[in-house]
Amino acid sequence: MRKGNETRERILDIAEAGVLAKGFGATSIDEIIAEAGITKSGFFYHFHDKNELARGLLSRHRSRLEQLVGEVFGRAAELSDDPLQRLLIGLTLFAEHMASMPGGHPGCLVATMSYQEQLFNREVRAMVNSIVEEWNAFFRGMVEKIVAAYPLREPVDPGRIARNITCAIDGGIIMSKSLGDPSVLPEQMLMARNYVKMLFQPAALHAVPREALAA
Repeated sequence: MRKGNETRERILDIAEAGVLAKGFGATSIDEIIAEAGITKSGFFYHFHDKNELARGLLSRHRSRLEQLVGEVFGRAAELSDDPLQRLLIGLTLFAEHMASMPGGHPGCLVATMSYQEQLFNREVRAMVNSIVEEWNAFFRGMVEKIVAAYPLREPVDPGRIARNITCAIDGGIIMSKSLGDPSVLPEQMLMARNYVKMLFQPAALHAVPREALAA
């Protein structure tokens, strides 16, 4: 990594830690500069203002999330061709990953910025919104494939099921932080998994040949 890129990443690391610990508004450019050991001009070389810093944080967050989700659900796809099992396995693997994080999940950057949206310009607010929409769309796509294969036990819109999964993850992060209990996040992810299973699993079982059930 080139020195300029290293400095940029260092700034983002420090800013992200500050934002997750005390919010964006309470994280000053001066303290980021002091901790990074750079000049003010060095900071502004990489980020013209705090809105650009926010965009940098969100862009990196989006890339990391896409990579993690791709790895987890890519593995789930390798383990099963069935759309229901693929989602159930993926959520289980995701929960296990979160449970293995030392000290628990550090916090949700998108949620933190959503609470302080008045601090940002239109472009930053649009990025926050688009990341949430992408997250919902990812799970909605998986749920729609399940609906195409299995009937629902209850008439629930796939978009609402997708949002339930997303809320379980983001809400689990927030509650884990609030209670100081890292186990809440994986617990709530598995609860969302169980909800999906209850909505579809009986139909899946009915589709299994009786001789297979008797074996």
